[in-house]
Amino acid sequence: MGEDGDVFKVEEYKERLKRTKEQMAIEGLEVLLVTNPSNMNYLTGYNAWSFYVHQMVVVLLDEEEPRWIGRKQDANAAKETTWLQHQHILFYNDDYIQSPILHPMDAIARVLDKFGKGSCRIGVEMENYYFTAKALKQLERGLPDAKFLDATLLVNYLRMIKSDKEINYIKKAAVIAGQSMEKALEAIEPGRRENDAVADIYHAQISGTASFGGDYPAIVPLLPAGKRTSSPHITWSDRPYKKKDTVIVELAGCYQRYHAPLARTVVLGEPTEKVKSLAEVVVEGLNAALTAVKPGVTCEEIEEIWRKSIEKHGFIKDSRIGYSVGLSYPPDWGEHTASIRAGDKTILRPNMTFHMIPGIWFDSYGVEISETFQVTETGCSTLTTFPRKLFIK
Repeated sequence: MGEDGDVFKVEEYKERLKRTKEQMAIEGLEVLLVTNPSNMNYLTGYNAWSFYVHQMVVVLLDEEEPRWIGRKQDANAAKETTWLQHQHILFYNDDYIQSPILHPMDAIARVLDKFGKGSCRIGVEMENYYFTAKALKQLERGLPDAKFLDATLLVNYLRMIKSDKEINYIKKAAVIAGQSMEKALEAIEPGRRENDAVADIYHAQISGTASFGGDYPAIVPLLPAGKRTSSPHITWSDRPYKKKDTVIVELAGCYQRYHAPLARTVVLGEPTEKVKSLAEVVVEGLNAALTAVKPGVTCEEIEEIWRKSIEKHGFIKDSRIGYSVGLSYPPDWGEHTASIRAGDKTILRPNMTFHMIPGIWFDSYGVEISETFQVTETGCSTLTTFPRKLFIK
């Protein structure tokens, strides 16, 4: 669970579990199968690169402590990283891994039946990268008397309001993000290959600071260049940068699985008038939206301020401009709950954290300038101090 002073106390995990059970009771669930590794970590501390195989934390409404169930060779990772008693760490054998005959959920169904939960109302995280259609099918076959209900975001929503220690982790991640962005802007120059610049970024992300190291972010650095800046999620190639290239850099610092994303745009040479004016519009709208953030305001109200700001200049953006962010694993650092967009009536509360990324993209160019912010008691605090502008080299 990390070094002394850098871990959550068992009491914090138990408080999270208590709130989870309260929500389970509201939704009429007797059992919750947690397969999202971020939620597994949130409730137990489990932390390993094992989410490519089936694993879960089982929360039983009538029992104090959850169970971890996963691959046998990962059981020691559960003993090492969680607060669970060792007898609550269960496993299935390796012949269930990627077998055309056996499936891990067959073994897990038998465990649940042994617990006496074969006819319960069981919540599962159905809309989840790590829980497959086959997994649900096998559970239903193994527990024909159980009723399976969608509990995809039950824990995710509980994660939105961070503890002070979680905020501290995100602030450390923000320091790493700023240093990594500084390294990115140093590394991106004409004649240098894109992949070499990314190698420098990775080094900065993982090295962290002299006081604390970095963790692997849930998303790789995104660095579309030239015409590719019209598409925000292109990574990199071995192409050398050219003079006059516009390059978007989106990355994150990560500390103890907590993320602080950051995006900036750099031009290698004199920017075109289109890129220059678009960057000014983005910064103006971003500043206006950040100024409006405070407890009690809704996500859609923040987006409306952004929308009206860019409309003055003749621009329209039809996608969200931000999302709740924090604890996460690949392939995404978002919490999949609140989005800063029209129609989202989520009310902002202190210690929520968001990545506001109001990028605008056209057919042959685009600009991204973003901030991760914490909702405070009176407004918001941006967590990085990196200059908010278009960079010109």
